[in-house]
Amino acid sequence: MQTISGQSQSEGGGSAGAAAISNSWVKQAQFGMMIHWGLYALPAGEWRGRRMPGIGEWLQSYFRIPNQEYGALAGAFNPILFDAEAWVQLALDAGMRYLVVTSKHHDGFAMYHSRVDAYNICDATPFKRDVIAELAEACRKNGLKLGLYYSQALDWHEQHGGGYKQEPGRRPMSWCNDWDFPDSSRKDYGLCFEKKIKPQVEELLRNYGDLCLIWFDMPKTISPEQSFELFQLIKRYQPDCLVNTRIGNGLGDYRSMGDNQIPDEFMQDALVETPATLNDTWGYKAFDQNWKPAEEVLRLKRHLQERGVNYLLNVGPDYLGRIPAPSADILRSVGGADPGGS
Repeated sequence: MQTISGQSQSEGGGSAGAAAISNSWVKQAQFGMMIHWGLYALPAGEWRGRRMPGIGEWLQSYFRIPNQEYGALAGAFNPILFDAEAWVQLALDAGMRYLVVTSKHHDGFAMYHSRVDAYNICDATPFKRDVIAELAEACRKNGLKLGLYYSQALDWHEQHGGGYKQEPGRRPMSWCNDWDFPDSSRKDYGLCFEKKIKPQVEELLRNYGDLCLIWFDMPKTISPEQSFELFQLIKRYQPDCLVNTRIGNGLGDYRSMGDNQIPDEFMQDALVETPATLNDTWGYKAFDQNWKPAEEVLRLKRHLQERGVNYLLNVGPDYLGRIPAPSADILRSVGGADPGGS
């Protein structure tokens, strides 16, 4: 097992130090697409006549929307323009070699057909299609590696979702759902871990073919034993599936830098990746038009590649399943200007 130690908690534990697997595919991949997509795309950063600052996928927490009210969005979520082939082709056109998509974000809503929890896109929406299955098939067909994002600690749909032990005031939103479930003394993340987190991760490992990586996030509340159990679970079912350091507690095969963190140091002997945005959000916000021009994306891409750091660049599809046209235009320009991916 590869472990990485010494990184700040905000990055999930771990510093560069994965020389034992430096010849992995991820070292050669260099450029990947991240996709944040979920129910939060429907309100698109607005709620009851107010616009939120910051990142759109945190909408439920920012506006403190009760689960009953937020969950009702599922009844209207029908992204009829979703086209897995088109998404994969855009990644290829941009020169990207892997794709990482949200299977469950902090709102607890699964974007695949989970048998563990009916709060998912197949059982709770009129769309009733498994987008992870369709993306997995499109990736296999077109030779693009597939990774899955999964929020292993924060889950606002669950009373016992993690984050309740964190100090208040770290951000304008709550880490945990303390609007539906205000009594933190009655919360036990271990119950959520056993009931939902661990069995859903197993579903993802067993039902969607070969995964190049599992991308965990926000290791709040999760114990060293629980992080280790998830790591072992992944290696049991898919030994070649890599795990990022945001699994927490010093574990991981490769290092996830902080969001939009652009390092200056050279790290060619380690496996390191910077997750970054094209505008100022990860999840779709209709009014965020602060796009990085293709020239800036190319500059950042080359800067990171010179230092041995992968560039995982995010797009946030809208509520109909469309990757916004400015995102697509930028990515195609990047691919056209740097067709060799170097």
